[in-house]
Amino acid sequence: MDTESTYSGYSYYSGRSRGSHRHGERSRDRHKSRSKDSRSEKSVTINTPPAEPLLGDSSVRGEQIQDDNWGETTTAVTGTSEHSLSQEDIVRITKDLEDSVGLDCRRYFTLTLAVILGLLVFLTPLAFLVLPHLLWPEKLQSCGTACEGLFISVAFKLLILLLAVWALFFRPPRAGLPRVFVFRALLAVLVLLFVVSYWLFYGVRILDSQDENYQGIVQYAVSLVDALLFIHYLAIVLLELRQLQPCFSVCVTRSTDGEMRHYNLGQLSIQRAALAILEHYYCDFPVHNPALLSASKSRAAKHLAGLKVYNVDGPGNNAATGLAHSQSRAMIAAAARRRDTSHNELYYEEAEHERRVRKRKARLVVAVEEAFTHIKHLQEEEQKKAPGDVMDPREAAQAIFPSMARALQKYLRTTKQQHCHSMESIQQHLAFCITNNMTPKAFLESYLTPGPTLQYSRDHWMARQWTLISEASVTSGLKDGTVFLLKSVDFTLVVTSKKIPYIQMSEEYIDPKSHKFVLRLQSETSV
Repeated sequence: MDTESTYSGYSYYSGRSRGSHRHGERSRDRHKSRSKDSRSEKSVTINTPPAEPLLGDSSVRGEQIQDDNWGETTTAVTGTSEHSLSQEDIVRITKDLEDSVGLDCRRYFTLTLAVILGLLVFLTPLAFLVLPHLLWPEKLQSCGTACEGLFISVAFKLLILLLAVWALFFRPPRAGLPRVFVFRALLAVLVLLFVVSYWLFYGVRILDSQDENYQGIVQYAVSLVDALLFIHYLAIVLLELRQLQPCFSVCVTRSTDGEMRHYNLGQLSIQRAALAILEHYYCDFPVHNPALLSASKSRAAKHLAGLKVYNVDGPGNNAATGLAHSQSRAMIAAAARRRDTSHNELYYEEAEHERRVRKRKARLVVAVEEAFTHIKHLQEEEQKKAPGDVMDPREAAQAIFPSMARALQKYLRTTKQQHCHSMESIQQHLAFCITNNMTPKAFLESYLTPGPTLQYSRDHWMARQWTLISEASVTSGLKDGTVFLLKSVDFTLVVTSKKIPYIQMSEEYIDPKSHKFVLRLQSETSV
């Protein structure tokens, strides 16, 4: 029921002023005609979804509320075009392409520099050994047994170094960070300076003088390989071991629904801490469902929509000059009077929603149990058939899916999960459960309990781009009280860090003899 309110020249709508009534009717008729004309000029375009939905729409926007029968009662008006793009969409697509091209160029440039530096490191010891034989072979002294043994040492050390570098550095990148990794860049500069220094010393003391002591040249190459192995050990300490000991406790909060998790992190920079948090987010946080967040917004909009203000004096009156201010004050006063009963409406709405969820959950459980019982009967019958007539799990899933589709559809709509599960994904999950001989409860667990983001289709997490917002430099380390944001399209992760306190433990010695006692029994008893 609409609630009418008044303030300063505005009155409750009643039949005591027929002229104002007719004026209000004419104004509403003109408003309706204008809105109808404006709607008739618009063309709504509905694009074909990429995946087949579960008996209805496969996407739900967070600002829209749909009833349980929206798939049967919705009428779509389509235009002549099949696809439409606005100017904002074109600008956004252009920006995304530029960002992706820039990230790809930076990644390939970094990979090219790493390959060049790696080749320089591994070819330098071999060049130290080969160049004397190419430039002054007649002046070189013969290589004895000790010198030949050094050849084996260089070969095996280079092989170990190659395997160690491959295991530590040549791994697929997990993410594209906004800034360079400081420790890795410092190690690369250190290796480059180290190799250049060896080349300078080699050029001045060996190439210019054409040293005849070949065993000394081999020992010089062996010292270079040994130094490279020590640098690799330093890289393991800085890149892998330093961050293992927990030093900070970070609190991660999702801005939309307040979902919260706590993690322990070591000595990391802000950007690498953000990467570690995102890796935990995809595995620990439940999938983000914007449809569940629109209930409070729709409730507030419904309360405000029930308030109407009418101008009984006509548009030509002097009181119309303060129309906006008076109307807002009147609506606020009426909303304040309705505030006392809003908690009752919220209580009954939540109770009704929980009752409807329990009811449809019970129907779904019964339907799934009957479908799995039918599967068992089919399996018993197929064992009696010839081997060529046996039904595979995919065909069995398609055979029993219609018996549970309606109940599953209504449950997913009630819990606002229909955009997370397509009909194809449900049939694949059903076939997987049939193949591995799972129970109906194991099949329903994916739909009764929201899982982490990685458990859903790649559309929910594959194309996700995050923006790191921090007042401090992202290459600086975590500190006590550091706050930064990880912004996505739909929500933001707010991260706050606290330093793990220093724990002081003391020992208290308890003498084992202090726990001993003696039980004295009297030999005489009373008669």
